[in-house]
Amino acid sequence: MPTNTLMAQPGWKGFIFSGMDHQGEFRRAAFELGIPGEEISRFSQHLRLSIGLSVSGGPPVGQFGGLPRLPVGMKWPSAGDIPLPLLLSVDCGVLPRVEGFDLPADGTLLFFVNQERDHEDGSGRYARVVYVPDGTETAVAEAPSSTCVREQLDVSAELRAELPLWLQEGDEDWHEFWEDLDGEDMSPLQQRLFRYMERDLPHLDELRALARDLWPSGAGVVIGGYADDEVINSIAEQTLAGREKAGEIPAIPIAKWHSRLEEEKHRLTSEWISLASEARVYEEYCTSFVIRHGELAAAQVDKALAMTSFEAP
Repeated sequence: MPTNTLMAQPGWKGFIFSGMDHQGEFRRAAFELGIPGEEISRFSQHLRLSIGLSVSGGPPVGQFGGLPRLPVGMKWPSAGDIPLPLLLSVDCGVLPRVEGFDLPADGTLLFFVNQERDHEDGSGRYARVVYVPDGTETAVAEAPSSTCVREQLDVSAELRAELPLWLQEGDEDWHEFWEDLDGEDMSPLQQRLFRYMERDLPHLDELRALARDLWPSGAGVVIGGYADDEVINSIAEQTLAGREKAGEIPAIPIAKWHSRLEEEKHRLTSEWISLASEARVYEEYCTSFVIRHGELAAAQVDKALAMTSFEAP
C-alpha cells in the first residue's frame, strides 16, 4: 500500500474556512519555499485548523462562566442533586466556519462540568453539553446555588494550526526521538510513521513552521482540533477491552497489548475530534470534550465524552 494512502486521515479532510481560501494561502506560501505540491498535499491531510478562545477584547463569540440562557422550562443541568457549573458557552453563528468541522451553523453550545467530581468519578455523569438552536425561546437561568456560577468573561476567537501528536515538534518531536532508536526498538506503527516522515515529508520542519507562523495561537481553550491524547488513550483501552469481551477479537497477549493500543489510538484519532478543550495547567482542573465526527454533524452533542484531569507538579 502506498505510504501516503496508508497515512491518509479518513475523518476531517483539509482545513478550508468557509469564504476564505486558507488552504490556498498555505499552498502558495509553501510553494514559495520550494516545497513540492504533492508533499504539501500530504502534509495538509494531517493539518487541522481549530478555533482558539481567549479573553482578548476582540469581538465576542461567547463567554467563560456566567449564567446560561436555557430553553424556557429547561432545568439547570445537574447530576442528581448536584448542579453542574457552566464552563463555557459559544455562539456557533459567529464562530469561524471550518470545512470538515461540522459545528451547527447557528445556535449556542453550552458546556457544563463539575470538574472536581468529573475528575474523581470518570463516568461522565458530571459533564454535559447542551445545544440550543436559534429560534428557541430562552431565558437566563436562575442559578440553583452560588457555587455553580463561575466568573463571567467574554471571549473572542482566533485561528490556530494543529497536528497529530506524532507530527508535532518541540518536546513531543517523535521524529527526532525515533531517529535515536534502532528499528527493532520501534513498534510496527512507529516504524511506519517514521518511514512516512522520512520518505514523504522531507520538508516537515519547514511545513510545521509555516503552519505555526500563519496561524499562531496561545489560547487556553480551543474549539475543534485533535482530541487530547489522554482521552483517546482511554477510549482506545475501553474499545479494545470491549471487543475482547464481546468475542469480536481474540484475547490480546500482554506482550502485544501496547502495540495494539497504539494502532487503535491512531485509528481513533481520525474518528474522534475535540469539541472543546482546556490547556493543561499545573494544579488546576482541565476538561476536554470529544465527539465523533458523525455525531457532531448530526448535532448529537449529548453524545460528547468528557474527561477532567488535574496536573500536579
